[in-house]
Amino acid sequence: MNIPIIDRSNYLKGLFITAKIDKELTGKEKDILKKISDKLGFASDFFHETIRSLLTNKYIIEEPIVFSNLEIAQSFIKDAVKLACVNGLVTDAEINWLKKTADVNKINSSFVEKEFKYFQDAPRSLVGSDFALYSII
Repeated sequence: MNIPIIDRSNYLKGLFITAKIDKELTGKEKDILKKISDKLGFASDFFHETIRSLLTNKYIIEEPIVFSNLEIAQSFIKDAVKLACVNGLVTDAEINWLKKTADVNKINSSFVEKEFKYFQDAPRSLVGSDFALYSII
């Protein structure tokens, strides 16, 4: 699938927001963000500058992300849930933000809950290994 530039940008922005919400940025989260950033075609220097200031950047507004189609939105939710779960601590703020993002994309909140349940029950070795984005790009 040819993902429009705006969706590529929103995908990465949404993942940055997901990582920022719990006010903690782990090495595993950075690894996931870097892999997806690379796959979406973003420059390495853009990625590193964004990561460097992510937790203190007041200009990254935490509004739900709207995508151009359902397949991209579902892929984003799956990858964002994986990102939220990778550090072993999922906050209510992360869950609520992802449910709001699902809602604005016409995805039922049970989809988000199912994804969280899957990744919270999955062995840690599976959590950072594959991304939904790879199946649509």
